[in-house]
Amino acid sequence: MSESYQNFRDKQQSFTTSDGVIRYIDQGDGEVLLLLHGVPASSWLYRKIIPIITRAGYRVIAPDMLGYGNSGNPDGYDLYNPANHARRLLELMDGLGIANWHHVMHDGGGLWTWEMLKSAPERARCLIMLNTIIYEEGFHPPMRMEPGLIAKISMWMYRNGVTTGLLLKSLFREGLKKNILSKEEVEGYRKPLLEGKTHSLYYFFTQTCNKLPDNDAVIRKVKVPVAVIWGKHDDMLQWEPQKEKVMEAMHILPEDVHVIDAKHFIQEEKPEEVAQIILEFVGKSG
Repeated sequence: MSESYQNFRDKQQSFTTSDGVIRYIDQGDGEVLLLLHGVPASSWLYRKIIPIITRAGYRVIAPDMLGYGNSGNPDGYDLYNPANHARRLLELMDGLGIANWHHVMHDGGGLWTWEMLKSAPERARCLIMLNTIIYEEGFHPPMRMEPGLIAKISMWMYRNGVTTGLLLKSLFREGLKKNILSKEEVEGYRKPLLEGKTHSLYYFFTQTCNKLPDNDAVIRKVKVPVAVIWGKHDDMLQWEPQKEKVMEAMHILPEDVHVIDAKHFIQEEKPEEVAQIILEFVGKSG
């Protein structure tokens, strides 16, 4: 039987950043793996992977970034730009006394990672990219909105309860080869939206999606080992159009690229496979 979302929330701890409270999972002992979700997810996305990694002898930190999941949702929009997300992430890791870690990111977590690496490139011991925002060539978001009333109405539709379910069905139709999620599992995506966690989404869809930040300079400065785990059938974030550019820029070895039979939410579709690849890569990266 799958874990309830409320039970998952009960396991989270709290950290107060300069902008608001971040809730996070901290489980296991040993070297640290930081698991970053994307948009519009939370650490709930990694619930099937966390126990596999901790059983292998690692410590997992999996935050709900501000404006997502069970974390705070302060008013404002620029508060949720990539630079601010990165700053708060470093505040969390500093607060936990963690100097460096193995860094795993999915979707919008890539944007926050590139910003983090601008100021603290020494913190990540390796990078593992799961269907991550890297270059414009692979970026095909489900919607792009201009700032203003229409976008705000769209965010209201995400949180009003009536259309929330319909929008999530659309998201999972795009993001999963087959919607295998139970009603209980969907609750982990639905509840934060019903609680009004849409300020961050508004920024993403009206700013990031219209003008993807150019992170090529920081991407090319990455010196740590990099692995790719990507859902082959993802239409929103595509690997093939950017494959050669990414591998050349980050000096990725062909054996560290894993394209698997899944769409966007690979943590939902192939959790055991994804976890095993992560563990093997971390093990050889040292």
